[in-house]
Amino acid sequence: MSAGRTARERVRAELTREITEIARRRLATEGAAGLSLRAVAREMGMVSSAIYRYFPSRDDLLTALIIDGYNAVGEAVERADARAAEDGSAGAGVFGRRWLAVCGAVRGWALAHPHEYALLYGSPVPGYEAPRDTVPAAIRDTLVFARIVAEAHAADALNPLGPPPGPSEALAADLARVREAVRLDVPDDVAARALTAWAALYGTVSFELFGQFNGVIEARDAYFDHSMRLLGRFIGLES
Repeated sequence: MSAGRTARERVRAELTREITEIARRRLATEGAAGLSLRAVAREMGMVSSAIYRYFPSRDDLLTALIIDGYNAVGEAVERADARAAEDGSAGAGVFGRRWLAVCGAVRGWALAHPHEYALLYGSPVPGYEAPRDTVPAAIRDTLVFARIVAEAHAADALNPLGPPPGPSEALAADLARVREAVRLDVPDDVAARALTAWAALYGTVSFELFGQFNGVIEARDAYFDHSMRLLGRFIGLES
């Protein structure tokens, strides 16, 4: 009986993987808003009622794709950070090297998976509200960024450009929530710089991916590297 259950679990896992792979491909042609369980079932040669045993609704399928995407970005960032931490000498420069590595990992993943990136960071899907289940995967990359900044701060290795403006009371409350969410044990001014740089990273990647740089910036690699170095210096990371 145990062997039978194991076989059924393997079949279910394989069919679930096939459903999500087909759905991922259809994102490129139909977009997230046009994703249909019935269309995925037709492509698989499965009756439409059967697919609901795996994903009860389109939103459940979208959630699975979103979690997979966030985990993929997080894994890429974690690997890049680990390699950068091990590659080269220690000292203050290691934190800037790690920052540049994880920024490059985000861009590399986005360029290789543009439609999945758009699902995660593009326009919201009408009628869809991501459940809390997506949060652990969504902050995997952010936790890496926060760890780099926190470790640089603890090592007294942050040397930001210019005196930081003090946050307002309203912003200070938001920064407290940010620090709690990603376990960032740094002062408000450091948290604000890190949050601004994090947002600018994804803004830069989105501008490139969604065409805002077309006809303006042709040296994309050079621009990205220069921008990330500027953002690193804004935080106070030597590269």
